[in-house]
Amino acid sequence: MTLYELLKGVAETDLPDIEITGLFSDSRKRMGAGSLFVCLSGNRFDAHDAIPALIKKGVSVFVTERDCGIPNQIIVPDTREALSLLWGNFCGRPQDKMKMVAVTGTNGKTTVTTVIKRILSAAGHKVGLIGTCGDEIGEEVLHSDRLAPSTPEPGDFFPLLEKMADAGCEYVIMEATSQGLLQRRLAGVRFEVAAFTNLTQDHLDVHGTMENYYQAKKLLFSQCGKALVNIDDEYGRRLFEEISCEKYSFSVDGEADFYSDALCLRPHGSIYWYCRGQKAYRTEIKLPGRYNVSNTLCALAIIQLLGFAPEKTVPLIKDVEGVRGRCEVVPTGRNFNVIIDYAHSPDALENTLSSIRECADGRVVCLFGCGGDRDPLKRPLMAKAAAKYADFLIVTSDNPRNENPHSIITQIIAGLAGTKTPYIEIDNRGEAIHWAIRNAEAGDTVVLCGKGHEDYQILAGGIKIHFDEREVVREALDMLP
Repeated sequence: MTLYELLKGVAETDLPDIEITGLFSDSRKRMGAGSLFVCLSGNRFDAHDAIPALIKKGVSVFVTERDCGIPNQIIVPDTREALSLLWGNFCGRPQDKMKMVAVTGTNGKTTVTTVIKRILSAAGHKVGLIGTCGDEIGEEVLHSDRLAPSTPEPGDFFPLLEKMADAGCEYVIMEATSQGLLQRRLAGVRFEVAAFTNLTQDHLDVHGTMENYYQAKKLLFSQCGKALVNIDDEYGRRLFEEISCEKYSFSVDGEADFYSDALCLRPHGSIYWYCRGQKAYRTEIKLPGRYNVSNTLCALAIIQLLGFAPEKTVPLIKDVEGVRGRCEVVPTGRNFNVIIDYAHSPDALENTLSSIRECADGRVVCLFGCGGDRDPLKRPLMAKAAAKYADFLIVTSDNPRNENPHSIITQIIAGLAGTKTPYIEIDNRGEAIHWAIRNAEAGDTVVLCGKGHEDYQILAGGIKIHFDEREVVREALDMLP
């Protein structure tokens, strides 16, 4: 691809229109003549400072945010936005060949996107899925050993879209994270429908304040044709008033463009009427909890906004199984239950545990921790949320990263002051799960929160070890008499 083709819609230049053979933003990569390098500024490293070394590698063109005193530079206001636009061009703008859908919010993104993908697939369409649990192209599940973000970096995202387009995908359903939006990873993509699920405290280690977090989420709605917003959520109601695109509301609790009626919660799912105006459609789902009524309502509304007739698509949802790591029941063969859930924010813990509480025959035992190098302010809030609905707590580690696991646990336990819920501290998560299984009583529901679909732990120095809670549960069960 020539330089001028690559720069279309990005920037103009008087440099010669040379052939560009590679696009880079990581100074550690091998590159040479024909390479275009985009200089990104981060908290720890500014790639503009690496230009002298990169010139020696033979890089042909630099995209920068400031004048670096070199003849082969192209200056742009925002190199992160430029990087996404360049990758889109480099891959032939695959996003324009498919209908794009994005879901943002603190909780529910994975469930909503997965449900949409399953329904559209059942309706006979080839669909791409991008999110926390991995990527799918039709029925092909893509696996990766890297710790990929839910919203991929441009150098991964646009080649993935190109692969999806080449495979014949008609739709791409994806999660849009606040950090991905803030870093402009999705620049140049126009979404047919964008949806907002909710906003609760999380990721303040990245954004600093809830206002910054909200503003990052709001960015998505400047690049969509239609917006769907949960007005049961306080921030959702604000967002609905502030955005100016074609917009629709959804609600489990009250009046909205899309709403539920005659809700009947059951232990392993729910029945409700999916309503749009005066038309209603009986809806049966296998996902438990009131929050999954909201998630599936959001999914069905998005599908209808894409132009599908609800009388044909709503019946398909009854066959959609639960999402891995989202209120996932682990078979025990014993007189107690084990559930694995990804809940890792105060609101998510409340949603999960309150739903389980409604159906539990005996005690609800909650095992949870908090990730290291992440928002410390939510740690005591997690404890308060867990204590509100659980009968017993096991406070342990999550992904400790570079923090001392016991120090994290101490910060969590501070939130239990004034509560009467009994608890135990066990630093090692594997040992904690064994203790939970060993001490489970008849009728108990043991809920393992925080890891969900993850099959690893991240320790100090970024070391990643294999850790699948399903395997640990089976080991613990096998040791019982």
